[in-house]
Amino acid sequence: QVQLVESGGGLVQAGDSLRLSCAASRRTFSSYMGWFRQAPGKEREFVAALKWSTGYIDYGDSMNGRFTISRDNAKNTVYLQMNSLKPEDTAVYYCAASNLPSRVKQDYPYWGQGTQVTVSS
Repeated sequence: QVQLVESGGGLVQAGDSLRLSCAASRRTFSSYMGWFRQAPGKEREFVAALKWSTGYIDYGDSMNGRFTISRDNAKNTVYLQMNSLKPEDTAVYYCAASNLPSRVKQDYPYWGQGTQVTVSS
């Protein structure tokens, strides 16, 4: 089992930045950490993922270089730095853990509770 706890969400204005954090209880069963987001009425969307051991990184096609995923292995924590935020970035952001390098939410068995990000125009 892996417990994931996100933090760092909030209400910001368009153009602002936020950094989300995801603390994992352990890394043994979670080679890959991913960030997803889900806006009201929409499917959960892949944002980014990385591999703990190598730092291999993958980004969703629509992230446009504004988001950066990173890790702190000593703290078992993954971050999502979000810059130049737009109202369309408003969503609940989830971190998830998997043993697969996947963009598919079904491949991630472990999920955090989510953190709300709201971007006002």
